Amino acid sequence: MESQQQLHDSDKDTRPSLSPIDRQYASSPPQIERRIHILGTGSIGKLVAHSLAGLPNPPPITLLLHRYSLLQAWEKGRKEVTVQDGPGGAKVARGGFEVELVEEVRRQHGVIVERKKADVFDVAEGARVRPDEAAKMLQDAEKAQPAGDALTTEAGEEKQQPGPTTYYRPGGSGQGDHAYSSEPIHNLIVTTKASLTIPALLRIKHRISRSTTICFLQNGMGIVEAVNDSLFPDPETRPSYVQGILTHGVNVPPEAATRDPFFAVHAGHGTIALGALPRKPSPTDQDAKDEIWAPSARYLLRTLTRCPVLCAVGFTPTELLQQQLEKLAVNSVLNPLTALLDARNGSLLFNFALTRTLRLLLAETSLSIPNINTRFSAARLESLVVTVADKTKDNISSMLADVRAGRKTEIDFINGYIVRRGEEVGVSCVVNYGIMQTVVGKAMLTQREAREDVPMEQR
Repeated sequence: MESQQQLHDSDKDTRPSLSPIDRQYASSPPQIERRIHILGTGSIGKLVAHSLAGLPNPPPITLLLHRYSLLQAWEKGRKEVTVQDGPGGAKVARGGFEVELVEEVRRQHGVIVERKKADVFDVAEGARVRPDEAAKMLQDAEKAQPAGDALTTEAGEEKQQPGPTTYYRPGGSGQGDHAYSSEPIHNLIVTTKASLTIPALLRIKHRISRSTTICFLQNGMGIVEAVNDSLFPDPETRPSYVQGILTHGVNVPPEAATRDPFFAVHAGHGTIALGALPRKPSPTDQDAKDEIWAPSARYLLRTLTRCPVLCAVGFTPTELLQQQLEKLAVNSVLNPLTALLDARNGSLLFNFALTRTLRLLLAETSLSIPNINTRFSAARLESLVVTVADKTKDNISSMLADVRAGRKTEIDFINGYIVRRGEEVGVSCVVNYGIMQTVVGKAMLTQREAREDVPMEQR
């Protein structure tokens, strides 16, 4: 009988003859790590965690919490995620999750400052130099420190100094210390807002390696490129990626968010389109020289597609890209216009003045995607927008909700992506650029109102 390793080697030999969609579901090595980490405990994150926990033989699931108050609420509560099936529907609570508190990491003058470490301004004050000069000093010191050199702590103990690309968190007691972890992450699902992706991943970057797969379930496009530029510039060490297009409607009522931060309402059932992005084989890894998808990527795809509630389906990278562009075109109209009008999606219907604006936006989008004249014609994109606006006429767009709450919007990864794409092909998307800047400006006004321009000291 062949060993498991021989079977795996045989599977690798046949992989080049498989179609792209079949390769995503090819068998994985038996030693694949099953634990799935979820970054982002918003409405989508709770739905995904809840759905995965409901599987037969569910994978171990860890929720990555970004605030200590969330950790407190979890430990004092029932330690369950509850999802209600539509307004007034049945509430189902599921437990069995583990939680971790992610490290506090800040950027100061281009330097990453970790929790409990002196920041750039402390160094600048001690050395009597400008903050930018202090940042340069810290960067030079990190590069000059060889990996593995022993350091002596205040207690006289020797401790290994990590290399320049690793993180080090000093010991000691503090809020949430027991919930921190430095264990590697193999399967990561990111459901944060697109604009918060890089700051969120920065806090766990030291736990991500080439064997990791990150699945992005977010609105917008250009996220992978931004993550690579900011966090994983080296193709040899960057993780694998899976991208998803989600059409589920999930929300958290404001009154419920205060009472139970791990509660969500599954208001509209939809689907998830998934696709693994091919990667270049690593020349230093002979065992994986034929792998264009990491084993963890195929594991995540198979796990998500067997969740009945999520209705997830795998697609080839090309088909997924086209579906992403279709959703981007719809979001580039509905989200910013409803945010500026402070109105529900249905307000865009039967209003010829708004239809003219809609057509100007979509004309630029259509021109920015050349060589696909039929699928991405302006007339077809307009038909998609009107259809979605009619089906969701009573809904409040996520961008309008963000503007009302004074949060940063995803406009840079929606209309901003269209502007950048237009520049690449020589199209000036001035209408999209103007709409984008207006939304950013309105969000800033709301933020100022929420924070109050002039803070008053309480005496």
